[in-house]
Amino acid sequence: MRILQILPELNVGGVETGTVDFAKYLKDHGHGSIVVSNGGGLVKELLDYDIRHYELPVHKKNIFTAWKCIEKLRDIILTEKIEIVHARSRVPAWISYFACRRTPAQLITTCHGHYSVSFYSKVMAFPKLIIVPSKVIGRHMIERFHVSPESVRHIPRSVDLERFQVHRQDRSGSAHFVVTIVGRLSPIKGHVYFLKAMSKVVRSMPYLKIRIVGDASPGKESYKQELVVLTRHLGLSEHVEFLGNRRDVPQILADSDVLVLASVVPEAFGRVVLEAQATGVPVVATKVGGVVEIIDDEKTGLLVLPRDTDGMAQAVLRLLNDRKLAREISFAARKKIEDCYTLEHMASQTVAVYEELLAHQNILVIKLSAIGDVVLITASLKALRKKFPQARICCLVGDDSKAILQKCPYIDELIVMDVKERDKDFWAFLKFSRKLTRYRFDKVVDFQNNRRSHLLAFLCFARNVYGFRNKKFGFFVSDPADGLNADLPPVEHQFQILKLLGIAYDPNLLLELHISDPARKKAQALLDSEWINDSMPLVGINIAASDKWKSKNWPVEHIAKLCDLLAVRNIRVVITGTDKDRPLVTELLKLTRSKPAILVGKTSLMELASVIKRCQVYVSPDSCPLHLAASVRTPFVALFGPTSSRRHLPPSRRYIVLERSLSCAPCYSGTCKIFTHVCMKDISAEEVLAAVDRLMEPASGGGT
Repeated sequence: MRILQILPELNVGGVETGTVDFAKYLKDHGHGSIVVSNGGGLVKELLDYDIRHYELPVHKKNIFTAWKCIEKLRDIILTEKIEIVHARSRVPAWISYFACRRTPAQLITTCHGHYSVSFYSKVMAFPKLIIVPSKVIGRHMIERFHVSPESVRHIPRSVDLERFQVHRQDRSGSAHFVVTIVGRLSPIKGHVYFLKAMSKVVRSMPYLKIRIVGDASPGKESYKQELVVLTRHLGLSEHVEFLGNRRDVPQILADSDVLVLASVVPEAFGRVVLEAQATGVPVVATKVGGVVEIIDDEKTGLLVLPRDTDGMAQAVLRLLNDRKLAREISFAARKKIEDCYTLEHMASQTVAVYEELLAHQNILVIKLSAIGDVVLITASLKALRKKFPQARICCLVGDDSKAILQKCPYIDELIVMDVKERDKDFWAFLKFSRKLTRYRFDKVVDFQNNRRSHLLAFLCFARNVYGFRNKKFGFFVSDPADGLNADLPPVEHQFQILKLLGIAYDPNLLLELHISDPARKKAQALLDSEWINDSMPLVGINIAASDKWKSKNWPVEHIAKLCDLLAVRNIRVVITGTDKDRPLVTELLKLTRSKPAILVGKTSLMELASVIKRCQVYVSPDSCPLHLAASVRTPFVALFGPTSSRRHLPPSRRYIVLERSLSCAPCYSGTCKIFTHVCMKDISAEEVLAAVDRLMEPASGGGT
């Protein structure tokens, strides 16, 4: 793999040191290792190890500077053929997020701080996987930034044991003890409370030396002066040394008797604690953030409350006076580091996360309507799963069609949008789109191709959006397919999009429907109530299409005549439809002499599918039940008029299409423009009966 780590600067600090250590590990293990930062004292260490470093002002919070960095970083990613960009701070993460958008590189972040909830910090939660150095930070990202727990990878920081394997002098019986604090000079690091605690320790140990390692950030030098003034006010000037930033931290720790970590806000981890423990120095630390995961109180260190100067002083005195306790704690701490916090442990886990990130993809398929069209995507879902067996595939559907895919084995999650009610208005739409962003989709396959779906695909912030670039916000489609108006069957038309993902169309691919046991039992109960047993030949007839497409309906008088013709042959007929079709049922019963079973308005979608599966043949105009018949492998007679069978016929092995070649057809109008409805009226009951006869013959095949 080729890895790029990006962080603000490479000066002294836990994050910076860890980045350098990990960069060396990557190179030693055969990976490409590149680092981007604004530079600093640790750059030479990278260059000496023959690791490439690019200097960019990625530390500046200026939007114009960041914008320039995006283009430069994108060029670096492409030139170096980077696969993973690992951002370790917020400004670099924003730059990396936009730089990766038009490259093959995947972004990952490590949350090195207990970030405040703000737009500026949210970028750390954007990637599909994020690394946290402690469980405390993991919970913070889940609870406050709404990161899915499945996206969080807990990898504690590490320490290079070889670097901190330094010689420590035996200081038993010495009256000259050294207490050290290491960290950036900042109010959050608790130096004020540390100094106040040390003033209490000095009363018992007048020869105590206090070393403060670290310096104030540029522009905040006044804080250091405040500490100097406080030192003088507490009478500690002869005891305290301000050492500034140092490269010889291992030796400074080796010459210390106790390390104190006095932070007053949650620490993401506390790397200096590990460094001290690796050197054999006992630690007193405040109970903040990830520190409590490193230190087992009274076993591998001593914990005190933040800002508790009395407690801190007592803990330090206890370790200085009881050298046996100090040795036991140091030994136990070193053993824990060897078991849990080595560089090899951290680095191998991080590389494993990289491999997981490259292997795993999140894919969203959008098909919000109509119900029959949702049935039509089942073949494409199967093809997607075959192409991406390890991917997490989610499907976004409308509330009225969710039952179609609830048992589908090719998707991992069904996301439901109530486009007619709950999620209809603008603000609800935006709220729903925000929900989608939490899935961190890599690819969106938009089979809906309307304004709503294109906008939702864009708001997912997926790297790739596949669909047709039409006049309905099609500019949001990053990877457009050709042939928007191609006169192709529906499934083959979908594959114009899927071929962009390397999925070829298979003419033998059929629709699938997975019916639940409760739906199957309910359907059987309905058939039993109509005295229809398993040995009885059964033909189903869909009484109507939809309210919007009344032009698709086969005349009721034709349906009545077909019922009577089938009854003469001792074939039972079951009439299916929705509640809205009940007036048609009333009209039908007035026209027919036979007694067909009426299940109109009595079935759910999946119960209807189960009823259709029981039929030897199913007769329907172009509508959802026709697609259900194809998906459950029931031979069907398809009646086409205002729409074209070439574009809307579901794939099946046994079917017959009845369609008239007229100058006005297909018109794609919900009502007949010449008021004759001749395209459907001209299909006679006798013609349909003949088609039913052909399909009921065991050896017969489908045709048009």
